Amino acid sequence: MTEPLLLVDRREGVATVTFNDPARLNAMTEAMGEAISAAMADLANDDMLRAVILTGAGRAFSAGGDLDMIDRMGAAGRADPGGPPRAENRDFMRRFYGLYLSVRDLPQPTIAAVNGHAIGAGCCVALACDIRVAADEAKLGLNFARLGIHPGMAATWTLPRLVGPAHAAELLFTGRLLDGPEAARIGMVNRSLPQQDVAEQARTLADTIAQASPLAIRGTKRSLARTFTASLDEQLATEAHEQSLCYEDANLAEGLAAAREKRPPRFSDS
Repeated sequence: MTEPLLLVDRREGVATVTFNDPARLNAMTEAMGEAISAAMADLANDDMLRAVILTGAGRAFSAGGDLDMIDRMGAAGRADPGGPPRAENRDFMRRFYGLYLSVRDLPQPTIAAVNGHAIGAGCCVALACDIRVAADEAKLGLNFARLGIHPGMAATWTLPRLVGPAHAAELLFTGRLLDGPEAARIGMVNRSLPQQDVAEQARTLADTIAQASPLAIRGTKRSLARTFTASLDEQLATEAHEQSLCYEDANLAEGLAAAREKRPPRFSDS
């Protein structure tokens, strides 16, 4: 029996989604993308779910794009420069990005547990998560230019927001790979630690998030998504609206009671 390209494990309000093509270092194929998109749509509708962890089976998170696919598209483009293949390649890639970046559409916080190499498109998927924990030994980078192709999968949008424009330009122009500690130092990942501790650290973060009020967490994620495009007044209006929703939620009363009684809160699903 063929192994599924994606594994999804739900446990105590946390889902762990695992790229499951270790023989190919979890290459970003179209089939893998279809599986990710379907899984994200399912998880997004799970009201009991508090956080999602994304990781890879074997020794890589994902070593990048499907080189055979890229080669086929390049051959078609070179055979008819400026002709129909250009539009076909453009439209295919735009759809392809959307399959993997569906992780950005989840209402729950997402954590990339970068257990091994995350390169090219694989790195982009990790960058699309809200939080990243990487192995010290992992190699991370956006090597598109070294393959002769413009960056994709939101690399030019996500990376500057995380590391700043100067670091982003260096990494995208050179395709240089970073280890976990350097990636953490420049803000590409939240922290790095020994490979054997990555899964546990990601789970600890997810469990901590799961202990907070679901309505407050989901609202906070919505607000954070707006922060680079909203003015201060617009963001204040957003915060006031999200707080007004929390005033209607029984979890606020529980949170206040727990604070007064000096005990952990017991939040319920909203």
